[in-house]
Amino acid sequence: MALLTVEDLHKRFGSGPPVVSGLNFEMHEGEIFALLGPSGCGKTTTLRILAGFEQEDAGSVRYGDRVICGNGSHVAAEKRGIGLVFQDYALFPHLSVLENVKFGIRHWPKSKRQARAEEVIRLVGLSGYEQRHPRQLSGGQQQRVAIARTLAPQPRLILLDEPFSNLDALLRQSTRREIRNVLKEAGMTALLVTHDQEEALSFADRVAVMRGGRIEQVGTPEEVYYRPRTLFVAQFLGRTNLLLSNAEGKTASTPLGRLLIDREVTGSVLLSLRPEHLALGEPGSTPNALQGHVLSREFKGHDITFTVEVDGSQYLAHTTNRIGFQPGDAVDLYPIEPAVVLEGVNPN
Repeated sequence: MALLTVEDLHKRFGSGPPVVSGLNFEMHEGEIFALLGPSGCGKTTTLRILAGFEQEDAGSVRYGDRVICGNGSHVAAEKRGIGLVFQDYALFPHLSVLENVKFGIRHWPKSKRQARAEEVIRLVGLSGYEQRHPRQLSGGQQQRVAIARTLAPQPRLILLDEPFSNLDALLRQSTRREIRNVLKEAGMTALLVTHDQEEALSFADRVAVMRGGRIEQVGTPEEVYYRPRTLFVAQFLGRTNLLLSNAEGKTASTPLGRLLIDREVTGSVLLSLRPEHLALGEPGSTPNALQGHVLSREFKGHDITFTVEVDGSQYLAHTTNRIGFQPGDAVDLYPIEPAVVLEGVNPN
């Protein structure tokens, strides 16, 4: 049984277009689930409905064995038993780390508050920092205090609202790795709302890509990245090569020659081929490869992105950082994975 079930959720503000329109998804115990999408796609409104801060227009949300909104029910935010980590941490600057964490369980018996606060502070790796104040902590440490305060009351579900957006790039990466480890160690179920593709793909067990108040695709990070269902998902999750093609069975005639595709289909299709699924070789070194020349080379440390021209069209290829081709060089260009057929696209 799912821990959280969202069914046909709708929300509109005033006379404007729907912000959330027919949203459906489930979350399971111990899962980290991400709602990923651009600004205005409805992900934050969805989180606020789940938290109890917004009232849905239609649809329902079941949390555990009870309906918390919809079908004539509306459980107040403070009675839902759902934790929330805010984007700005919302720590009390005049309280110590220990006092901030204890605030989340201020209604607990005094005899239990201290032990529980110390337990979650230890869990988030801040033992020894109990008497420090937020101004004496780094951004990543403040985020961990916010997580500890949310975990203290032992909610079954916590909501994370763009929790890493205020951190610089290096700290953001290390902090989300630490927070993920904390959540997994605690066996927590968590919903992350973010517009950051890398964040969602590296943090979540499953990702729901949102657009226009709806979910376009749900799957593991690998599934939504390597096998996008729609043009929007393919482009939103990273760079890709789009190929207008004619398919027959498991192959398609494309500008890059006859390619394997990920499923059987017949007729005109639009294919997505990630840049890392194109390889470069010395001219004439690879059978059936197309010959082109390098237009540009972007060295990014851990890899290189080449723009290659073949018969007047340009393609992106990601390679290891040891490939030495330079702009102007002739190269072989060839696929190393099947291309993905995008749904709901009529190339004609």
